[in-house]
Amino acid sequence: MVAVELKQGSFRPEYKGQMELYLRWLAKYESEDAEGQPLGIILCAGASTRQIELLELDAAGIHVAEYLTVLPPQDVLERKLQDAISAARLRFETKPVTDTL
Repeated sequence: MVAVELKQGSFRPEYKGQMELYLRWLAKYESEDAEGQPLGIILCAGASTRQIELLELDAAGIHVAEYLTVLPPQDVLERKLQDAISAARLRFETKPVTDTL
């Protein structure tokens, strides 16, 4: 189960508490026994990576993503795409392999 919240403007620390409340409610009243813990996605127009790291959102099952309000120039868009690909590769390469059987 996934809770998605769309926020106007940049990420604010209090959004973590709001999402934690939503996730606890979903876990208690909406989740079935076979389901894992619900995940939360907060969509914001801007976010500080440092702030998000300090709040340890990943540990709470909360993820923050930025949405674009205006399409940036092509070189900026390409750079953001390359940064995202590099970050994903790094996470994939450093993630321990677990046996799924």
